[in-house]
Amino acid sequence: MTDVSRGRRTGRTTGQWVKERGLLLANIGLFAVFFGGMILSGASTYSDEQLAHGEPAVNVLQYLGTGNFLEATFENWESEFLQMGMYVILTVVLLQKGSSESKPMGHTAPQDEDPRHAKLKASTPWPVRRGGWLLKLYEHSLSIMFLVLFLASFVLHAVGGADDYNGDQQAHGQPTVTVLGYLATSRFWFESFQNWQSEFLAVAVLVGASVYLREKGSPESKPVAEPHYETGA
Repeated sequence: MTDVSRGRRTGRTTGQWVKERGLLLANIGLFAVFFGGMILSGASTYSDEQLAHGEPAVNVLQYLGTGNFLEATFENWESEFLQMGMYVILTVVLLQKGSSESKPMGHTAPQDEDPRHAKLKASTPWPVRRGGWLLKLYEHSLSIMFLVLFLASFVLHAVGGADDYNGDQQAHGQPTVTVLGYLATSRFWFESFQNWQSEFLAVAVLVGASVYLREKGSPESKPVAEPHYETGA
């Protein structure tokens, strides 16, 4: 094979790999941009608050070690993982007539098929081929992953929030609290509820709006000419 042919083949292979993962790569890229923006603006805001209280400002790396950064990051991640995990679970048992976000009504969806009756192939996920408790776990692995991510974010939110809260308490000559003590404060739950409510509002809007509104080309929408009463993608 010539160098030119090899280069063309490599180019096509790389391009195909990117094309097949475009949705994931785009979202990872957007996350990186916005997360970087959050860190830079957060460090600046935190430094301004430090200076206002007669404390030294911090650089970006120092900011990453503060409770303020942990709290700001994980109180948001917590709500996202809760929303997605609950959505995965709720769509198992609940339907919405006319919504592209719902399983079809009146007949069994492919997602409800018992994998134990499936014809096994080499490409079948190995837990399905293995069966037993591994298959039982794999059947619910998506919701389990979101649950673990939610709990981890919940804990880190509490840890970072307690550290930031104690900094405020000390600045005002008030007693500090433990992480468990911070969980009993209204501030912790206000931070959680203000994010949780917005996440479920967004889901409710998507579920309801997809009954009547369309987005040509998106799998989150029904076909543009599909009647409103048709349920599922």
